[in-house]
Amino acid sequence: MSSEIITIDGPSGSGKSTISRLLAARLGYVYLDTGAMYRAVGLLADRLKIDLADDASLQAMLDGLDLQLLPGGADTQVILDGRDVSLDIRTAAMGMMASKVSSYAPVRAKMTALQQYMARDGGVVAEGRDTGTVVFPAARHKFYLNASAAERARRRTAQLREQGMKADYQDTLEQIKKRDHDDSARTLAPLRPAPEAVLIDCTAKDIDSVMRLMLDKIREET
Repeated sequence: MSSEIITIDGPSGSGKSTISRLLAARLGYVYLDTGAMYRAVGLLADRLKIDLADDASLQAMLDGLDLQLLPGGADTQVILDGRDVSLDIRTAAMGMMASKVSSYAPVRAKMTALQQYMARDGGVVAEGRDTGTVVFPAARHKFYLNASAAERARRRTAQLREQGMKADYQDTLEQIKKRDHDDSARTLAPLRPAPEAVLIDCTAKDIDSVMRLMLDKIREET
């Protein structure tokens, strides 16, 4: 199974979601958006007013979790408790909430097991922050995308505005910097490239050039 899994990790706004979705379509693979899963858990915890430090309450929420990922348009369609929350999870606040809940071991264990189950048949492009280091450590093809914080904030602000949401560039930049710090500094599954991952700086690269680079690398390693 590991030889049929491609992992793409990186910080928020690095372009990994767009690239992962396009790469999966190009190869005929399934796109697994692990970040959307953490955002959904964050949304549920926020709605239920769960005290994340209360192990019993947190575990009860996870035990009753009803989460589905379906192919969508620009983003994965996320179904939580039978309701489409695809837009609800894409706010900056839910991005920060995802970073917060992902630092808790029960959440990590639940999500990792679910992601591995979803990819059990292989043929998957998995995108997130620890797919190459923790979730699929034996994957043959691993990539880590990055870009400057300023460029990532610009992209994210434009994306939110295109979706009809209010977004301030400076606020988005500060949120990205904070999330970078929180994700990289946490003890559990910190944001970092796998030792064998191909590092790609996307700051000045367009989608086509990144895709060509990745496809060439996959062919070399296959």
